[in-house]
Amino acid sequence: MDDIAVGPLDLARRVDEALAVQAVAFGLTAEEVAVRRHIVLRHLACPGARALGATTPDGRLVGFVYGMPNDRTHWWSTVVEPYLRTNGYDDWLDGSFVITELHVHPAFQNRRIGRTLITSITATAQERRSILSAIDKESPARALYRKLGYRDLARHVVFPSAPSPYAVMGAELPLQG
Repeated sequence: MDDIAVGPLDLARRVDEALAVQAVAFGLTAEEVAVRRHIVLRHLACPGARALGATTPDGRLVGFVYGMPNDRTHWWSTVVEPYLRTNGYDDWLDGSFVITELHVHPAFQNRRIGRTLITSITATAQERRSILSAIDKESPARALYRKLGYRDLARHVVFPSAPSPYAVMGAELPLQG
């Protein structure tokens, strides 16, 4: 990661670059990217929303993370709340910083960029916990989250129009290593 700099990201200004990274990392279509663009810009208007980027020496964005303090009225919270309540974890929706998106371009994965992005953004959170959702299958992302102290709070969470179920994970802050 020596040649990659992690720091504040003006995500509104660089939203198309960020979504290009997400599209490659997540296999999104142009239509999905267009929908997500509106969502990202809407999220950035939320109180406490902030982003970090990972850039090469020539300024190319190769990874990003953004999040915000959770708000139970946001769409994501309304979808996951029944699953969390069933498992006795709906209190995690209060006092938590949500990792909304975290993506690293595949050519730059396995270089501790994702770890640095998520630990850096949560290090400045005022909240006592962090929550996120990830596709509910074993993956390098889920393994990373577990190493950082995240645990499954709910599994088999179905988001409308998502092709695969998700897991909601939570960790006490600060994250481990």
